[in-house]
Amino acid sequence: MRDQFGREIDYLRLALTDRCNFRCRYCIGSGGVQFLPEEELLTDDELVQVVTAAAGLGITRLKLTGGEPLLRPRLPELVRRLKEIPGIREITLTTNGYLLSQMAAELKAAGISQVNISLDTLDRAGFAQLTGVDGLDALIHGIQGAAAQGFRRVKVNCVTGRGIAPGDPCDLAELARTGPVWVRYIESMPLGGGEHCPPIPRKELMERLESRYGALTPAEERGNGPAEYFRLPGFQGLIGFISPRTQPFCSRCNRIRVTPDGLVKPCLQYGAVLDLKPLLRGGADTAALAQALAGAIYQKPRAHQFDAPQTGAELERRTMSAIGG
Repeated sequence: MRDQFGREIDYLRLALTDRCNFRCRYCIGSGGVQFLPEEELLTDDELVQVVTAAAGLGITRLKLTGGEPLLRPRLPELVRRLKEIPGIREITLTTNGYLLSQMAAELKAAGISQVNISLDTLDRAGFAQLTGVDGLDALIHGIQGAAAQGFRRVKVNCVTGRGIAPGDPCDLAELARTGPVWVRYIESMPLGGGEHCPPIPRKELMERLESRYGALTPAEERGNGPAEYFRLPGFQGLIGFISPRTQPFCSRCNRIRVTPDGLVKPCLQYGAVLDLKPLLRGGADTAALAQALAGAIYQKPRAHQFDAPQTGAELERRTMSAIGG
């Protein structure tokens, strides 16, 4: 399925819940926690129906997100059902890692091929301050447990914004030096709770990493998304950069998003263009869902405009946890 600008859309980020056991300001926001009523979330059957329709349009890869997807009841069974859908070749998952050591084996057996673990600091006090949980040890165990399970890839995502968390984000590169982990630095974005955290530009991070470890050299490996990867001398894993503000990648964006309550978002910055729930709960069949999804995909904007004045567009106002960023 191609959008109006000819981009091939084959990647769906599917948010399973808006609930989370952490309270990171740039994700939850500063206005308190107001989760959706349970009945507003898509059911397992509805999620399977959405993915079946999406697969018929050429979606081949799923990323399960949240909130925190490990809080979704019966998650391994849902993964198995999604993996059985014809056309779905890969299912990966993004998690805060707090419960991962307990669930890694079951998730891999169910069909998860890769896990992305969110971690913004290795400073223990800073981690507790950021998340509201004294859980750094549990998260490190989760990373180690995932690596031991033999997932195709284990990635650590660090959001790089000034004021997000104490400590040097370059410290996280040690995880890639000492283990088969890909550490990715993601520029903070001015939406969903991150408006007050200016990004640390990629160029600055690269200079800091090179001053500590040596020259970064481009790696041939690629992931499902926009990250660019590099090697450092003596490292077991790779270092990646996702730089939507200083080096936008909109011209090759291949994804759409579905929020926990069934809203379709072709671009993270803008509001939803389609609400799937009335269709799902009004008796629409898979063909009707596919037709609606095709229309939403076609409307994908040419590019975000994070740092430009906005006119005439409905911008996303919800927090990252609610939209499955």
